[in-house]
Amino acid sequence: MDIAEWLRRLDLVQYIEAFAANAIDWPVLPSLTADDLKDIGVDAVGHRRKLLNAIAALSEPAAAADPAGTASVPAPQSTVVSGAERRQLTVMFCDLVGSTALSARLDPEDLREVYGAYHAAVAEEVVRFGGFVAKYMGDGVLSYFGYPQAHEDDAERAARTGLALAERVGRLQTHVRLAARVGIASGLVVVGDLIGHGEAQERGVVGETPNLAARMQELATPGTVIIAEGTRRLIGDPFELRDLGAVEVKGFAAPVPVWQVLRPSAVESRFEALRAGALTPLIGREEELELLLRRWQRATVGEGQVVLLSGEPGIGKSRLTAALRERLKNEPHTRTRYFCSPHHQDSALHPFIAQLERAAGFAHDDTSEQKLGKLADLIVPGACDRDEVTLIADLLSLPSGAVDLDLTPQRKREKLLAALLHQLDALARQQPVLMVVEDLHWMDPSSRELLDLTVERAASLPVLLILTHTLSGGSR
Repeated sequence: MDIAEWLRRLDLVQYIEAFAANAIDWPVLPSLTADDLKDIGVDAVGHRRKLLNAIAALSEPAAAADPAGTASVPAPQSTVVSGAERRQLTVMFCDLVGSTALSARLDPEDLREVYGAYHAAVAEEVVRFGGFVAKYMGDGVLSYFGYPQAHEDDAERAARTGLALAERVGRLQTHVRLAARVGIASGLVVVGDLIGHGEAQERGVVGETPNLAARMQELATPGTVIIAEGTRRLIGDPFELRDLGAVEVKGFAAPVPVWQVLRPSAVESRFEALRAGALTPLIGREEELELLLRRWQRATVGEGQVVLLSGEPGIGKSRLTAALRERLKNEPHTRTRYFCSPHHQDSALHPFIAQLERAAGFAHDDTSEQKLGKLADLIVPGACDRDEVTLIADLLSLPSGAVDLDLTPQRKREKLLAALLHQLDALARQQPVLMVVEDLHWMDPSSRELLDLTVERAASLPVLLILTHTLSGGSR
């Protein structure tokens, strides 16, 4: 299969000429980024997301059989794991609610379309969060997080996938309204043994974790995500959870503690979310802390400072910034914090949007009108004109009237970035600002552009800007 045929099967034939003109072939395809796709003319966000998902799926062994009926390119042989191994694994079961009733109500062709849409949605979300689709079982999908590729946050990735699936399946446009329920469990397993023959061959998982995940799925109500205790321990506090207590589960001698995952939590920092409770004493970083305090003193008199904390994971970058905040807690200043995420590297200005939402005090159940009121209270004092308020409201996906401004996309972008910089100006006029950007290696391109402008602006403001960066974090 050539690139043109691959694009046809993705229903993206309009980009065949662009791919050919830019000499994009199979060896180049896996290295394409969102920015590369923009450069060759893929302007629609949905099309870029579809292409990136499909590219990611090329590296998965399961890509050889797309359940939606649009064949994909088989995974390269090098990605296939050989031999069984013992490892920590998070298993997710996703089940389509009411599938038996659907099979009785729908014509087989219509049912096939429903299953195809459902399977495609599940596969895209699993791949998007770095998981592996292990098996399709009619109305069920079994996925692994931690095999064949492991991440330090596989349990968190599974929980985020479950929430995304529960929301997405409910929005699918099919012959009937659909709902999914998701169960997740984590634990030690032996994974990788080849079982079966021919097309039925698959890599098996041995251990109680798959059974527990299946039982969690059975406990879930439509549109919900249920996790077992092992997953709860691994994810820390990045999510709001509902404790459902200990539940009798078939096949397990003792009651099993279970939780429902409600939504991502309002905890600001990934560091704090994974280390809930009191922090351990900071040892051996007195010199670095004193350096930050000296930079802060220079910033307070109008000599803006920028400090980059870069190094391997776990050396204490976030802990050092926490120690600085503790030392400054009695000094008048404004603190702003921006958190980059591996799950939002293609979401324009995500760290800045999240910071504005936190600063405005948005609540989960606020109406659009309530959010607009809170946002106005926050940004109107620093805005140069009403247009800036309108553009920032539009950035936060709130009713804004931005379409009435009659701006070209480029001019709209320029005015938005200027509006965000004016907010920093307003804060710095009141008192010194401590601005912390964490996990710079995961920052999206638009945020990088705004950060560059912020560095230039901060030079003449009472601002200390601290950036944390992990050397092995996939910096682009």
